[in-house]
Amino acid sequence: MIIQTKGIVVIDRLEETLDRLVIRHRDLGLELSRETRGDAAEFAKLSREYSELTPVVETIDRWKTSRAQLAAAEALAAESQASGDSDMRDLAEAEVYELRDLLVKLDREVLVLLLPKDEADDKNAILEVRAGTGGDEAALFAAELFRMYQRYSEIHGWRFEVNDIADTGIGGFKEASASITGRSVFARLKFESGVHRVQRVPETEASGRIHTSAATVAVLPEALEVDIQINENDLRIDVFRSSGPGGQSVNTTDSAVRITHIPTGLVVQQQDEKSQHKNKAKALKILRARLYDAERQKQNDERAAARKTQVGSGDRSERIRTYNFPQGRVTDHRINLTLYKIDRVMSGEALDEIIEALISGDEAERLTALGEE
Repeated sequence: MIIQTKGIVVIDRLEETLDRLVIRHRDLGLELSRETRGDAAEFAKLSREYSELTPVVETIDRWKTSRAQLAAAEALAAESQASGDSDMRDLAEAEVYELRDLLVKLDREVLVLLLPKDEADDKNAILEVRAGTGGDEAALFAAELFRMYQRYSEIHGWRFEVNDIADTGIGGFKEASASITGRSVFARLKFESGVHRVQRVPETEASGRIHTSAATVAVLPEALEVDIQINENDLRIDVFRSSGPGGQSVNTTDSAVRITHIPTGLVVQQQDEKSQHKNKAKALKILRARLYDAERQKQNDERAAARKTQVGSGDRSERIRTYNFPQGRVTDHRINLTLYKIDRVMSGEALDEIIEALISGDEAERLTALGEE
C-alpha cells in the first residue's frame, strides 16, 4: 500500500524489502567471488541477477544516505532554533529543503525499481509495419516509419535485420518486417505498437490539399522455444515460388514458405531468402513471436481493465501518434506530448524524447495502481 506524506511517497515495510535486496546482492557477490567448478549455466544466471541488482542497490544506498543526512539536518535546525543561532539555523534549513526535494526523486526511483518487471523487456523484438488507410500515401508513410526504426536501431547500436518487404514499386511498403537484436530492445520499443497517422500534402496532390493516411506498427517480443512451444500438427506449411513486384519471378525454385497456425488462424509468409529452410525458420520465429504476443496482450488487457490504463496497452487499433508535416509536429495522444521537431523524430534522433516520456507515463500508471491495491 503506497502512502503520500508531505510530497514524499513511502511504502509499508519498504525498508525490510530494501534490506532483503541489499543482503541478496551481497550474498550473490560472495558466491560469485568464490572459485566455482559448478554449472556454467547457473553461474551465468547468478551473474545476471547480480548485475541487475547492482543499480538497485546503488539507488538504495543513495536513498538511505540522503534520509540519514535529512534527519541530521533537521536535528541541527532544531538545535540552532533553540540556541538562537540564526546563521546556523538558516544553513541547516536550506539543507533540509534541498534534501527533501532530493528524497522526493529518490523515493520515486526506489519504488520504480521495485515495480514488477516485464519479463519481455530484455528480449529482442520483431517489428512489423503495415500500410493502412490512404492508398499509396499510406504505403509511402509505412516505408518512412520502417526506415525511422532502422535509423533508431543504428543510433542505439542494435542489429536491424530485414525479414520481408512487400513494396509497391514506387517507394512505398504495403508491409515490412524486421528482427531487431540488442540490449533492452523490446523495453524501449514496446510502446510503439498501434496506429500512426500522418497529415501532409502528397507530392501527387496538385491542389495542395492535406491528406490523412495511416500505418500500423506492431512490436512483438521475440519468443524462444521455451516461451512458446508449437505443435507441428497444428501447422499447415505451403511452399511456392517467390515473386517480386508485378509478379516477376525472383526464384526458379519453390523457396517461399507460408505457415498457417490452424488453432488461431495466424498466417506467416516468408520469401526474402533463396533457401526454403531459411524462410521456414524466419516464418516460425515470427509466428512464435505473434503467439507469444497474443498471450501477453490477453494478460495486458486483463490488467488494463482492472486499472483502466492506456499507456502500454499496445492496442493495434488504437491511434497513438500523429505526424503533421505542414506544422512540423509529432503528437503522442496517450500522454498528450507534442514535439515540433518532426524531421529529427523521423531520422530517429528525437524519438527517444517520446519513448522516455512513454516509459515515465507507464511507471506513473503502475505506481498509482500499486497504491490502489
